[in-house]
Amino acid sequence: MSRKAVVALVVVVLLAGAAAVYYLLNRPVESPAATDAASVSATGNYVITARDMTMGNPKAPVVLIEYAAPICPHCAHFNATVMPLLKQQYIDTGKVFYVFRVFPLQAADGVAEKLARCLPKEKYFPFMDQLFAHQQEWDPEFGVQDVRGDLLKQAQTAGMSEAQFNTCVADGSQDGAINQVAADGQSRYNIDHTPTIIVNGTPQDGGAEWDKLKSILDVAQAGK
Repeated sequence: MSRKAVVALVVVVLLAGAAAVYYLLNRPVESPAATDAASVSATGNYVITARDMTMGNPKAPVVLIEYAAPICPHCAHFNATVMPLLKQQYIDTGKVFYVFRVFPLQAADGVAEKLARCLPKEKYFPFMDQLFAHQQEWDPEFGVQDVRGDLLKQAQTAGMSEAQFNTCVADGSQDGAINQVAADGQSRYNIDHTPTIIVNGTPQDGGAEWDKLKSILDVAQAGK
């Protein structure tokens, strides 16, 4: 999904309460300190922080960062068709360290990210998988009108109560960090579409297609 210069205007908008819509402050926050970083590339083209959601061996020779939006159909396609192969052949075998970052294109993306982070950590990726698999049931891009209500249904399926949902969405403590991740991604990599795939700090054209991505990863691994 393409969104030219999207991050300059990206804010998360809360859909809490009985249909009330909150502003989400586009306030700046500091990037995580270097002491919080789990990994810093030799070239300085990426920093993996304690906030990042990851899979695989942090010492793998190849680091793949995916910037995705939960509402994005292309991201859902990548998650359904490419991610299983990527996990089986590269992540689970220790060849690739995978990092997932939400790049919000609409308000619902930020809310989805907040909900995923309010769940126990081990449920983060299963919940994202669920959201991608059921986009047509909650995603405003598919004409869904009651986004809050349908995201609540998704959260309840994952084990969250309505009270927990409301508390999570109304909690502004994550808002700045969500926006900052997107702003940092756009500033560092000039992201204008999702999914954007970064391999060892370099954005990859065509990286969302399996054959191309496999070739990219094999070359990157051979170069280590």
